[in-house]
Amino acid sequence: MSMNKLKTKIYIDGANVFYTQKKLGWSIDWKKMKGYIEPSREVVEWRYYVGVKEGDEKMQKYLRYLDAIGFNLFTKALKKIRIYDNEILFKTYKTNFIYKSNVDVEITTDILLDKARIGEIIIFTGDSDFRYLVKKLKDVGEKVVIFSSKKTISWELKLEASDVIYLEDIKEHVARRE
Repeated sequence: MSMNKLKTKIYIDGANVFYTQKKLGWSIDWKKMKGYIEPSREVVEWRYYVGVKEGDEKMQKYLRYLDAIGFNLFTKALKKIRIYDNEILFKTYKTNFIYKSNVDVEITTDILLDKARIGEIIIFTGDSDFRYLVKKLKDVGEKVVIFSSKKTISWELKLEASDVIYLEDIKEHVARRE
């Protein structure tokens, strides 16, 4: 590896990326994404965080694919959360419960524990919950790049990031062929 390449770790908020892809109407080919990012950086690790519903074979197959191409996977069980009548007034649900899992704390903790050993942090998310983390990292001189969509990135996160790479702008390089 070249000495002038930044040591980079990549953290992927799986649920956020899933909904971003749905909104975009196309999917990321993670092999292509690696080919897009890795030539200009010394990528130390790709980390993918996601909640998993028990018995979800489609998700298990997807995770096996990510593992096979060199991603480190961090999963946690989805929680089944009961929805009460007042919540149903504001959103339309087909059932009286939803599945939810949030990996923001895990991503944040790992970034904070890893930051001393790397020169650049890339986060795939548009979630405003990461604004405070990104601000604090920048305050201590860390470079934080966000990969997200123009349609789903929060304005707070966009303002704090060192750089934002919009998936729409790199679609031709990273989109999965359907």
